[in-house]
Amino acid sequence: MRHILSILMENEPGVLSRVAGLFSGRGFNIETLNVAPTLEAGVSHMTITTTGDDQIIEQIIKQLRKLVTVIKVIDLTGTKSVEREMMLIKVNAEEGKRAEILRIVDIFRCKVVDVDLDELTIQITGDHGKIEAIINLLQRFGIKDVIRTGAVAMRRSMQ
Repeated sequence: MRHILSILMENEPGVLSRVAGLFSGRGFNIETLNVAPTLEAGVSHMTITTTGDDQIIEQIIKQLRKLVTVIKVIDLTGTKSVEREMMLIKVNAEEGKRAEILRIVDIFRCKVVDVDLDELTIQITGDHGKIEAIINLLQRFGIKDVIRTGAVAMRRSMQ
């Protein structure tokens, strides 16, 4: 099962490598990872998506909490949270297929950010499900390239 871990940590050199080392040393896989500073000076927020059963996720959280630089770890899976990911996707868009691709872009509220004679580059923002859905729809046109940011997530208010 896919889990989203929200981690507050001190912003120090080597923190990212310690977290990544924790995962690799125990054979856990990081599917996506995002880190950025918070409003609080010296504190960063890391969002990690990983897979595993409840026992494995509990073990990961316990290990993360043992790291001196980690302030707080929350598993957002099953909680009310907001998740977003951004993707740039380059698709074959020959003359006869371009209108259909643009309809899909419109339905998914995406943006065309680059146009060429036979291809379109599309920017998509949304949750994991939306990103996967548009990839599935655009595959039949021929996807040339995909770049994704990975998930960023935060707990909703009023919890």
